[in-house]
Amino acid sequence: MADKSKAGVFSEQEKTAMRQRAKELAAEAKAVKTREQGFKDIQDVISKMPEPDKSKAQKFVEIVTKTAPNLMPKTWYGFPSFANGAGKIVVFFQPAEKFGYRYPTIGFQEDANLDDGNMWPVAFAVNKITEKEEKQIVELVRRAIS
Repeated sequence: MADKSKAGVFSEQEKTAMRQRAKELAAEAKAVKTREQGFKDIQDVISKMPEPDKSKAQKFVEIVTKTAPNLMPKTWYGFPSFANGAGKIVVFFQPAEKFGYRYPTIGFQEDANLDDGNMWPVAFAVNKITEKEEKQIVELVRRAIS
């Protein structure tokens, strides 16, 4: 007999992420976020991350900020993220510790212009960000905002 105690039930990590998103939506509804506030929110989130997620997230923010200065920094489900002019998330960093994963990921949402035929990747595992990976991230972000 299958254990139905977990069927249809969100994990504690998922519930925490949903609560964070609800707080973010409430904050966005109360005030128009400035670029400075967005960076502050991202830095607050990153400061609470354990290593090695913290240093990877900081590098991610540095790369995206330099590559796509018109994207708006903000948090999304507690992730450091960047949105387009319409407020839609384009790219985000998901720390490994958030859901107990083996590695963090850099993900792209549907407003990222990465479409390539009938199938294309929208998330990338990040074990290390060397010069090679930085170039790959820059290219992906450039494509995403084109």
